Amino acid sequence: MKRLAYIDWMRGLACAVMFQTHCYDSWLNPESRHTTFFAWSQLGGTLPAPLFIFLAGISVALVTEKLREQGVSRNEIAKQIILRGAEVFGLGSLFRIQEYALGYPFAPWTDLLRVDVLNILGISMVAMGIVCWLAGSGSADSARSRSLSGAMVAAAAVALATPGLWTVWRPKFLPWPLESYINGVHTFDQPQPWLFPLFPWVAFAFAGLTVGFWKFTHFAKKLGGWNFAVLGSAGVATCAVSVVFDRAPLRWFAAYDYWHTSPNFFLMRCGILLIILAFAYWWCRWGLPRFVFSPLVQLGQTSLLVYWVHIEFVYGRFSVLPKGQCSIAKATAGLAGISAAMLALSLLRTRWKRKPKAREVKLSSSFEAMGGAAAP
Repeated sequence: MKRLAYIDWMRGLACAVMFQTHCYDSWLNPESRHTTFFAWSQLGGTLPAPLFIFLAGISVALVTEKLREQGVSRNEIAKQIILRGAEVFGLGSLFRIQEYALGYPFAPWTDLLRVDVLNILGISMVAMGIVCWLAGSGSADSARSRSLSGAMVAAAAVALATPGLWTVWRPKFLPWPLESYINGVHTFDQPQPWLFPLFPWVAFAFAGLTVGFWKFTHFAKKLGGWNFAVLGSAGVATCAVSVVFDRAPLRWFAAYDYWHTSPNFFLMRCGILLIILAFAYWWCRWGLPRFVFSPLVQLGQTSLLVYWVHIEFVYGRFSVLPKGQCSIAKATAGLAGISAAMLALSLLRTRWKRKPKAREVKLSSSFEAMGGAAAP
């Protein structure tokens, strides 16, 4: 199954933005952290996680549709999606164990139970598998319509429930490792915005699932490539609606936190994701990636690997620069080095994978061909 270049390009873009966010956050000295430059770099950091999770949703929808076309039963489709999600969750747990081992004895044991993006990505895939199973009976058209509607309702429900679950509806009766999966409280008294709890992050997976199933509707197929113009326009409209709601005098919850729990910020990011999706499609179809090597497409093909490796060389014991002690210029040089090293690693990985070998075709390979739902 042929990979989709625009999906890889978007995931590569997420990697590039993630690199700069992490490098500047880890290496800049206190003086540099109080600059406008740093503020903008961290604002860009609000996009990589939504991109990764949103693209996982699209990948699940694309693979589900392909398997439905092949006559695979809904039980088998759901089983394989759920198992794939469990695999990603396991990788996330393994990543936490590795980080704890490399950080020992300075890392607290509670880091083993910290909710990270891989954990939530895995759970999101399990949840999407359940939705696809619930909606998967009947004809392919009816299953698609129900799946699309179910994904849209799930995304809205998660976004609307987030403010309450972070404030007045907090499940404080749960042990903190479990509550942390709901709102990211971890070991602290209040939910932490730097973690990745189910609320609101799983909503981006369902948003991607909605878009993925939309691509297979009869209307979208008739539009062909112009479908992405529709999606881009919908993204602009969604951003506009977000601004209108944000300025409205009425609030869904009295405790209004736009940047962390607001459904309006969720709408804004979904709009931006749709705009990026439209641009990525047109750019990969008629822009430079069609004719020359694209570093972003390359990074997107191995995003899980470069995510996993770069963390240790930016935040971990093997950080290539002293943490919290660098000027903007020095950190930028380090960022260039990390980016080049991760691109080289990605190239080595894809060359190794191209070596001829007999292998069984599994659902996981279908996910990789669609741009990979296994990446962070």
